[in-house]
Amino acid sequence: MKSIFQAAVLAAVIAVPAVSFAQSQQPLTRAQVRDELVQLRAAGYDPHDWMHYPENIQAAEARVGAEKASNTAYGPSTSGTSQSSQ
Repeated sequence: MKSIFQAAVLAAVIAVPAVSFAQSQQPLTRAQVRDELVQLRAAGYDPHDWMHYPENIQAAEARVGAEKASNTAYGPSTSGTSQSSQ
C-alpha cells in the first residue's frame, strides 16, 4: 500500500509542472507580435541592423523589461527623502 501511495505522489509531482507549462505556452496573436515589435523599435531596436543582431535586440528587450518593471510598481515612489520631527 505504501508503494502505491508513493507512486501516486511521484506521478502527481511529475504531472503538475507539465500541466502548468502547457497552459502558459499559448501562441501569440499578430497584434501581440506587432505590439512587441513597436515596443522594441521604440527602445532602439533596428531589425535591419544585422551586424549587431544579438546585442541590439537583447539591449532593447532589457530596456523594455526595465520599463515594464517600473510601470508595474504599486504605491508611492520610494526614491524621495523624508525628515523626522524628532
